[in-house]
Amino acid sequence: MKISPELEGLASLAMDTRLESLPEPLLWELKYLLLDSIGCALAGISTAPGKMYIELANKMGGPPESSLIGVGNKVSCVNAAMANGQLINAIDYDALMPGAHTPPYIIAPALAVAEREKSNGSDFLASLTIGFEIAGRVAVALSSGTSFQKPDYTFTWAKRWGQAASNFGVAAASAKLLKLDRDKIIHAMGIASHLCQVPTWIRFTFSEHRSMAKYGVPGWQNMGGVMAALLAEMGYMGDTTVFDAQEGFWKYVGYESWKPDNILADLGKNWVMRRIVYKAYPCCRMFQTELDCVLKIVEENKLKPEEIQSITIYGHPTLEAPAFTNRELTNIVDIQFNPAYIIAMAVNGVPKGVEWQDLELAKSPRIFEFAKKVNYKAYPEFGKKQMSCAEIVTRNQTFREEKSFADVTKLTEKDLVDKYKHNASEILSDQKIDNSIDIILNLEKVNNVHDLVKQITTVR
Repeated sequence: MKISPELEGLASLAMDTRLESLPEPLLWELKYLLLDSIGCALAGISTAPGKMYIELANKMGGPPESSLIGVGNKVSCVNAAMANGQLINAIDYDALMPGAHTPPYIIAPALAVAEREKSNGSDFLASLTIGFEIAGRVAVALSSGTSFQKPDYTFTWAKRWGQAASNFGVAAASAKLLKLDRDKIIHAMGIASHLCQVPTWIRFTFSEHRSMAKYGVPGWQNMGGVMAALLAEMGYMGDTTVFDAQEGFWKYVGYESWKPDNILADLGKNWVMRRIVYKAYPCCRMFQTELDCVLKIVEENKLKPEEIQSITIYGHPTLEAPAFTNRELTNIVDIQFNPAYIIAMAVNGVPKGVEWQDLELAKSPRIFEFAKKVNYKAYPEFGKKQMSCAEIVTRNQTFREEKSFADVTKLTEKDLVDKYKHNASEILSDQKIDNSIDIILNLEKVNNVHDLVKQITTVR
């Protein structure tokens, strides 16, 4: 049987990775990534899309194998992977990694399978490492086609982009927890490559109206990845030459180029999954640096909302795409991708979290009218300078703050714990919040993942 060498390498990584062999800094990053993602899921429960997915998972049901985060109802592991993935991404507060919004695609299915299999904490953490690294490796082998073209740095968009690559990580992590052998892990990833979502990122960016599906549906792809592992366990054979350079995954899914050397380079030594960007604000990353600038001006000068006559932010050319410029308010995604409403929430002192995505609050005179004062556009020569800027005009003065676009607020371990506590506060008791933090940060000592699940759901 012919096998793509890249697929063999990834399967070997999955087979050989043990928690005790991982660098300690990576282990801690993994724990805080898990903490942050579960917190995002708990916040997502109170949103309209979150409620819909919980209801759908309960309707679809299945054997009571895996819990819905924050709720406790048990459904099949496939349906839990679907709903929990959507919850993690519901308010767009989840971390970014190679491949973009990877946590909803890896944590939700791994947790569902780990609960089904009664896995211990060490095996669960190892599976997450494998899932994130494999998803990241495949992602960096693909090209979005989006770039600044010299000599004048004209910005060009990709034709298609999305997170189909994450499904390799879903399948590998699930297969690891199922204790499949090397050949079956290869088959699981080969099957998953044909059960991935359509790359719709560019469609979302340029569509006239924002849908709740946003740039992709983690829950849908998670179902495919978990099913792939379960099918491989039963002997179902997958596409073992999926990374063929001519007609392989990159081509049939619709990516613009393929750099397979990026998959195997320093595999198991240089962990690409460590390139994590945590979100300080529940909104699109594309204007978070500019939001930093706005809040610095407001806080340092003690400006009150009524003193501000206008706010203008300058950043990445994406800000001028339809996903950001349309100011309609029909669902929470309209808030997540619109700097005007997010800045209005921030300047008006609304607590940072799911509260920023209260649709009725966004439509209230206090927020809606203030949002009219906010303007946004591309930073002049952004391709050369990579800078973000905010200008705030009051009756007597104009304030300006500028910083590198890449210099977004970095969250400390304390910041991540505080973020988790706030996100969980509407769902869990204070005791469960404290217990869950302690368990996550000591997860390698846990004998059964169910001990964690009990603390992040409302069941007793």
